[in-house]
Amino acid sequence: MKALARIAACSIFCAAAGTASAAPPPPQCASEAVVQARKLLVFHFGEDNRMEVGPEVKELAPIRNPANKKQQFKVLEVWGSIYKGNYRMRLIYYPMDKSCLLMGQEVLELANL
Repeated sequence: MKALARIAACSIFCAAAGTASAAPPPPQCASEAVVQARKLLVFHFGEDNRMEVGPEVKELAPIRNPANKKQQFKVLEVWGSIYKGNYRMRLIYYPMDKSCLLMGQEVLELANL
């Protein structure tokens, strides 16, 4: 009986470990967010060959549309850098079917003053 319990526990643990290692799919609008993040840095700082935007996109908690409380906006966070400066950018989208409508954006320099 103990052997059966061990096998069952192992199979549950192994199944959970297998699903945890699989990378989640990128959030909707992720590729658009990376492109827009680069445009945002260029807009604020001008073209610079030291500019980099990371490919990682993190989906944050959605926010409600202030004009229509029934709608929610998707918030995507992207990080970028220029030389020694690091920047957090949050891009706010309204997902429409298979397209994404950019509703807002913010850029904040990561600084310890």
